[in-house]
Amino acid sequence: MHDEGHVHDLTAVGATSLTALLDDKAPHDAIAKLASSTTTIVPAAAVRLLPPVEHQEVWAAGVTYLRSKKARMAESTFSKNAYDMVYEAARPEIFFKAMPHKVVGPQDLIGIRSDARWNVPEPELALVFNARQELVGCTIGNDMSSRDIEGENLLYLPQAKIYRNSCALGPCITLATEQQARAWQIAIRIDRAGAAVFAGTTSVSQIKRSFTELADFLFRSQQFPFGVVLLTGTGIVPPESFTLAQGDVVTITIDGIGTLQNTVARV
Repeated sequence: MHDEGHVHDLTAVGATSLTALLDDKAPHDAIAKLASSTTTIVPAAAVRLLPPVEHQEVWAAGVTYLRSKKARMAESTFSKNAYDMVYEAARPEIFFKAMPHKVVGPQDLIGIRSDARWNVPEPELALVFNARQELVGCTIGNDMSSRDIEGENLLYLPQAKIYRNSCALGPCITLATEQQARAWQIAIRIDRAGAAVFAGTTSVSQIKRSFTELADFLFRSQQFPFGVVLLTGTGIVPPESFTLAQGDVVTITIDGIGTLQNTVARV
């Protein structure tokens, strides 16, 4: 448990499973009780934070922001109308992103494909659901994407989105409701050789679909016995002239959660 620059070691008082905490009927109360019982509290700077997933798969929703729709239409050579149609459609775009053991955490390396020319980060609010389809909390996600591969052909989406070190989550899970999260701002900054080369902001309120609607489609004909993490799309898109380079530092901040920072590596 992360608390104002400190970490409460809940394992010292018997909490050994993130999934069990998320599945508790009252996770806020359960975690607060454990935190009040432990005396093992260390500075956050003294520990390495792992990605906040255990057995949870990571999925993603696409084209949920108007900005994202316009960017996808601009990048595509022949299928631009598909992005316009999915933004307005009753059914959202939802796709698989990562198995839990392939997710990287704070300060880990994030990857850009060695066979792609145009690579970008996608700063996103990530929703954390338990097995009962209940929204328990939120974390920060970076849905790395190769825009030239996706733009060449929609059928190449898995290659543009799913590869080694393509998904980062962290630094923690904030227990929150949709109403709370809708008021948050998302910011990204990309530094190269110590200087900022891109920065942008957006608001969670700009996500077109409700969290309940996204969860409804995600859970249809699916079972997530350990719960699931859902990335909610990006509203910050760098200009078409920009692509990530090895060594870039990507810093994403979301109000109410904290900061997720990673360094770029070619994979």
